[in-house]
Amino acid sequence: MSKTNLINEFLASAYDLRIHLSEFLPIKLTDLDEFLKNAKKELANLHPGDNTINCADFYENIVGDIHLAELAAWHISSKDYISNTLKLQEIFSKGNVIDFGGGIGTHSLANAMSDNVKHVYFVDINETNRNFVQFRAKKLGLDKKISFYKSIQEVCLDKFDTIICLDVLEHLSDPSAQLDIFYERMGPNSIAVLNWYFYKGDNNEYPFHVDDIKIVEKFFNVLQTKYIEIFHPLLITTRTYRKNKYN
Repeated sequence: MSKTNLINEFLASAYDLRIHLSEFLPIKLTDLDEFLKNAKKELANLHPGDNTINCADFYENIVGDIHLAELAAWHISSKDYISNTLKLQEIFSKGNVIDFGGGIGTHSLANAMSDNVKHVYFVDINETNRNFVQFRAKKLGLDKKISFYKSIQEVCLDKFDTIICLDVLEHLSDPSAQLDIFYERMGPNSIAVLNWYFYKGDNNEYPFHVDDIKIVEKFFNVLQTKYIEIFHPLLITTRTYRKNKYN
């Protein structure tokens, strides 16, 4: 699929997201909007708002279908923003791609549609997310090009050509450790496409985000030591990196 068609398909239907969600849950299309409407608030209400709950446990065992709904609602309401990350992905994605914390699969599916991508390794700790994206991949005829894993350690591949990690790092208890893991799985020509949002919101609407100053400073120290930023022309918060060969 051409770059233009790939983006247009997302803007038109988010790759048939509403239909897939309706069939997977299952829930009637006429009831879907109400289900999605309060998803962000319901997800926030599941979190105690402090550090008493383990991040991995929250996303693996607690969030259930609400996380799926929250992600879907965001992708539907933020198509312009997400389409720009897809444009960026089209510039840099190649070879063997890992989508770490791939959520509802938008970026994995787009990568699988690209002729520049050999295979996509979708990683998400949440079983519902993995099952949903596998369902979507089959519906779109992309299931031979995507494989599914709970953790990056399960992927039997030494190096990735491209690492996609979007809207994930701020959810991790130690995001700098994840940067270290990515670094070890990158070759000299590999590219990492990353973003983050270390902020709990004006009214604590993102209680599951990390904002501890020591954790954030450690993250930026690792990022600025081990990685070199690559310029791209898009005016978005997502950044692209290669390994710092002088580190």
